[in-house]
Amino acid sequence: MAYKKHDKALVDDGAIIGEGTRVWAHTHIQNGAVVGKNCNICDGTFIERGAVVGNDVTIKHNVSIFDGVTIEDNVFIGSNIAFINDRFPRSHIADNWKLEKTLVKKGATLGANSVVMCGLTIGEYAVVGAGSVVTKDVPPYTIVVGNPAKPLGLACICGGRLDEKLACACGKKYKKKGKSLESV
Repeated sequence: MAYKKHDKALVDDGAIIGEGTRVWAHTHIQNGAVVGKNCNICDGTFIERGAVVGNDVTIKHNVSIFDGVTIEDNVFIGSNIAFINDRFPRSHIADNWKLEKTLVKKGATLGANSVVMCGLTIGEYAVVGAGSVVTKDVPPYTIVVGNPAKPLGLACICGGRLDEKLACACGKKYKKKGKSLESV
């Protein structure tokens, strides 16, 4: 086995899990789910068929990643995150139900207890503050907080907040490039 699975984790036949990934207790990864290399999937996580998790992703405790959610490489998902994949949920599937896909781009961080509505994109290296409710796309490198989540500032690739000169305490500096940032 190329990945490590706790004896109390459930990984269905047909789930694809990359080398070096660690799957901890009480996690369930369904047939048809894809998890990349070197991920850390903590206790109580559920990954549904059709969900895609990239490489080097950390998913903390009690997170459910449903069909239609794609998480790119190097993303941090805090504990108890709720990804929503149905804007109009009912206890039965309606004939006209349409899956709305959610994309979390490379390097993003989602703080504990955040809620991410379906049909959104969270940009590269964006930071969603703990407890935030994301109802709109989050641009790259943007820090959002609150309910509903609103921009607070810009984030460095290290996760620190950039100052007005687009510099971080870690020493990195940026310049605007379209709707994103570029390292200087």
